[in-house]
Amino acid sequence: MAKGTPATGAVAKAGIAHRLHEYAYDPAADRIGLQAAEALGIAPARLLKTLMVRCGNEVVVALLASDAMLDLKRLAARAGAKSAEMLDIPSAERLTGYHVGGISPFGQKKRCRTFIDAGAFAHATVLVNGGRRGLQIELDPVAIEAALGAERAEIANNSA
Repeated sequence: MAKGTPATGAVAKAGIAHRLHEYAYDPAADRIGLQAAEALGIAPARLLKTLMVRCGNEVVVALLASDAMLDLKRLAARAGAKSAEMLDIPSAERLTGYHVGGISPFGQKKRCRTFIDAGAFAHATVLVNGGRRGLQIELDPVAIEAALGAERAEIANNSA
């Protein structure tokens, strides 16, 4: 296993039971989360993508299944904003300290309010990015919610 990341360090420091999974990251993949789920042989609903979203004047983290689409209107409403839009790549990388394809909800440079799709709680464990391309952390979604102070919300629309 390669050296740790701020994400793996944050999960370990929080005392969360977890497992690390490495896979061959494909930089040419159209949808990174779906490629990771396929490479790891798991259902895409169990692999959560980490999206950085601007809701009004606030940047938030949205965690949802890799095969789902984010409902920006629902997220904006839950965040108390009139609108929401995806954060541009340079801003997301600068804010989190991670590269796209390796953005984790854990260990970000600037902690942002986090929303986790309610569908994640249908699974005993889910996977989130481990802080670098090709690394996923498997853990209980309730542990993610507790450690990040995440808000459980219906933010995904039907699978895409």
